[in-house]
Amino acid sequence: MAWFWLILAGLFEMIGVTMINVLHKQQNWLSLVLLIGGFGSSFLFLTLAMETLSMSTAYAIWTGIGATGAAVVGMVFYEEPAEWKRLGFIILVIGSTVGLKLVA
Repeated sequence: MAWFWLILAGLFEMIGVTMINVLHKQQNWLSLVLLIGGFGSSFLFLTLAMETLSMSTAYAIWTGIGATGAAVVGMVFYEEPAEWKRLGFIILVIGSTVGLKLVA
C-alpha cells in the first residue's frame, strides 16, 4: 500500500506544481485552492508512504515523479520546448530514481 500512497503523492505534487503556473497566469481562488490542495494532499500521501518506506527512497521517488511529471505537463500543455536534450535529462531523472530503488 505504501507504493500506492507514494505514487499518489507524486501525482498530487505534479498538480501542485502545475497550479503554481496556472495561478501565475490566472490569479483566482480556484487556482489557489487547487495549489494548496495539491501540495497538501501530496504531503499527506508522502507521510503515509514513509510509514513503511525509507525516507531516502520515498523522497527520491516522490521528487522524481513530481519533477518529471511537471516537465512533461509543461511540454504537453504549456508549449515548453520538447527538445532531445531536455527529454534526455528527464530519462536520466527516471533512471536515477529507479536505480536508487534497486540499490536501496
